[in-house]
Amino acid sequence: MDITVRRAEPDDFEGFCRIFSDESAQSGTLQLPMPTRELWRKRLEETPDGHYRFVACAGAEIVGNAGLHPVAQTPRRAHALAIGIAVPGPWQGKGVGKALMGTMIDFADRWLPVTRLELTVFTDNARAIALYRRFGFEVEGTHREYALRNGRLADVLAMARLKAKSP
Repeated sequence: MDITVRRAEPDDFEGFCRIFSDESAQSGTLQLPMPTRELWRKRLEETPDGHYRFVACAGAEIVGNAGLHPVAQTPRRAHALAIGIAVPGPWQGKGVGKALMGTMIDFADRWLPVTRLELTVFTDNARAIALYRRFGFEVEGTHREYALRNGRLADVLAMARLKAKSP
């Protein structure tokens, strides 16, 4: 099935809630389990300026989501955005992450004054790490005991992609 990516809309809140209810999608992010529909409805209705959310769809079904978010409030970091991405277990390995990453990188490179994309990924998430490397992300370091996951503090890799300079 073809995967299409579009900008997220407030009415997509149920799809976001469903994705983050999936243990494999939620545990790979910093989201808390058992999200409410109201939480995601409000987040999508009140998305701040400078934040860009996307959904991947298989037909009418939302099968993944991603976002580009400012890393800081200071203008000195305006050139950098952080990436967040979530794909539920049944859709992992089917091109959803690839479609979302391609859209976000194209959007950032062609339409935003951004030269640096950053992300963190749990060190045991080999599939995601391989995806990020395919899109030019490089490991910049390891944050030890970065986040609580399943009752234990887990390490993450800090990865970044610098926009290629034009010839």
